[in-house]
Amino acid sequence: MKTSDNKTAKVVAYEASESFAKKMDAEDPLSSFRSQFNFPKDAHGRDVLYFTGNSLGLQPRNARKYIEEELDDWARLGVEGHFDARHPWLPYHENLTDMTARLVGAKPAEVVVMNTLTVNLHLMMVSFYRPSPSRYKIVVEQGAFPSDQYAVDSQVRHHGFDPADAIVELKPRAGEVILRTEDIVGALDQLGGSVALVLLGQVNYLTGQAFDVPAICAAAHSSGALFGLNLAHGAGNLLLNLHEWDVDFAVWCGYKYLNAGPGALAGCYIHERHATNPQLPRFAGWWGHDKASRFQMGPKFNAIPTAEGWQLSNPPIFQLAALRASLELFDRATMPALREKSIKLTGYLEYLLRSIPGQYFQILTPEDPAARGCQLSFTTKGNGRKLLEYLKSKGAFCDFREPNVIRATPAPLYISFSDVYKFANLVSEYVKAETAR
Repeated sequence: MKTSDNKTAKVVAYEASESFAKKMDAEDPLSSFRSQFNFPKDAHGRDVLYFTGNSLGLQPRNARKYIEEELDDWARLGVEGHFDARHPWLPYHENLTDMTARLVGAKPAEVVVMNTLTVNLHLMMVSFYRPSPSRYKIVVEQGAFPSDQYAVDSQVRHHGFDPADAIVELKPRAGEVILRTEDIVGALDQLGGSVALVLLGQVNYLTGQAFDVPAICAAAHSSGALFGLNLAHGAGNLLLNLHEWDVDFAVWCGYKYLNAGPGALAGCYIHERHATNPQLPRFAGWWGHDKASRFQMGPKFNAIPTAEGWQLSNPPIFQLAALRASLELFDRATMPALREKSIKLTGYLEYLLRSIPGQYFQILTPEDPAARGCQLSFTTKGNGRKLLEYLKSKGAFCDFREPNVIRATPAPLYISFSDVYKFANLVSEYVKAETAR
């Protein structure tokens, strides 16, 4: 499965050697970005091998500087910082708008940084899940992230429907792990006019599968449904072109690939045909009110005719500062270049893992680079938690998800080919020890 914006990069003839990894690093035009991040240290004071950027990204070095600038301006100016800070607080979020739009392939008027992911998901469903007695179903992938499942369930119940009937989970074929695009399209065709909303995690958090968004979005619209995405594992990971793909809305977090810190601010995309419609139902707050008359404090809500019209409250400046530090790096590196490196890095990790004798692993993530991002998910013949703890003891961080899934993510902004080689070597050492027992 391929999409027009996530094609396979030039094929690399990989080699399982340290010299090859160093050669790839020497030729990497993005290698300097690694120095822009703070790495945790192992017991010997060395940078850890950090393969958990899919869970919490590393701290950009400028994050501290940018936050401290705002702390200083708060101390120096008090309330006047809204107007006179080095980066005035009143329009601070606008500093991130263009960079965010480039990150997700949108127009500036279609994006806004606000809230947290699940809050934004609920706000979007207020506007875009408008069920009728005959068109009320929500289609999701089986095994969506729990927060998505809870949000969808509660929205369905709020409208008086039974989740057992109104929520349709797309399941892989028997004996398979990932969903086939033709099966998703076929299910939408079969469900016909009963579907109000199709909502997918663009990259499934557990398997690492990236869905063919243009094809599925077109099928959803053809059936008369709206189409939304959770980009928690997509933003900053894959090449996105949300406007051209005709996605109705999307939400994402800022703490994974976007490296803005624990509990970071999230983002939201709303296609311009909706964003410019002030009559679209929504939950309103004063920061979404027309900027020219906002401080007249009138009783009637007048929505900003962009994605900003969904804002509720003035945003936290320190969190915006941390996200700004990261987005500036993405903007300098560019997503096309990061995606090209990502394909090579994850391909190298897959190559090295498959080179380990004994067929100790089953890789769940699709082999086709166009159907995945950075993350590789795999199961082991033995206890995955035991492998996780072994790697951690050696200064290598990845993560574990039930029932027995290891997720390893070479994020291209700060992971090197040498990191991948060292990580795979540690895994190989563990497998050799386990199979020798």
